[in-house]
Amino acid sequence: MVEPVLPTSILPLVMRGVVAKVRGVRIVGPVDLTIDAGGFTVVIGPNGSGKTTLLRLMHGLQRVSAGEAFWNVSDDVARQHQAYVFQTPIMMRRYVVDSIAYPLILRGMARRAAHKQAADWAVRFGLGHALDRPAPVLSGGEKQKLALARALIRRPEVLFLDEPSANLDGSATREIEAILQDAQADGTRIVMATHDMGQARRLANDVVFMVGGLVHETAPVAEFFDAPKTRKARAFVNGDIVE
Repeated sequence: MVEPVLPTSILPLVMRGVVAKVRGVRIVGPVDLTIDAGGFTVVIGPNGSGKTTLLRLMHGLQRVSAGEAFWNVSDDVARQHQAYVFQTPIMMRRYVVDSIAYPLILRGMARRAAHKQAADWAVRFGLGHALDRPAPVLSGGEKQKLALARALIRRPEVLFLDEPSANLDGSATREIEAILQDAQADGTRIVMATHDMGQARRLANDVVFMVGGLVHETAPVAEFFDAPKTRKARAFVNGDIVE
């Protein structure tokens, strides 16, 4: 399959009154939010606030129960120019090089060319030593690197990430953050959920703060952490329990 030519940016992504329900129970929304081109957005909030569901709504993994979410292009075109990395990466029963090459082969690239490109990306992501290892036997940090390489090798315009370093140690987290900063510098728009406030400060240009399934506050990162506007945001920044 040949990847469709992108006539313009797929952004902005506009959400108007978006609601997600599961078995009739509202879990997120209504949400009014716009993701513009450029930058690194971090979605934060207490456990159960709806961060993952919001990302899934944006990417199309979660059905919109009410309201509307639309891109600057058709949904079919937008889908070809974005990627999503889960908190626990999904590993195919393939070698590392095959796993990274897979998205390229799906889009019609010859296997040999895809494998060559995948090997280059594996080296770039610190996986050059593991090309011929089965993906499921990698360490947690290596699996996350593989998932990022597999997502970014297509050079998506938008990358969604759900807690990509939640289960990693400091060294692996530093490596993942460097990869994400490089991806943003290369032009990928990143939207990431995280529980790590230090990570949010280090990476974000802007913050979306969620409580109870609602977007409670949005602001540039320095403004949010230095002068949050709402009581719940101030409590969250101070490390207090927010319900």
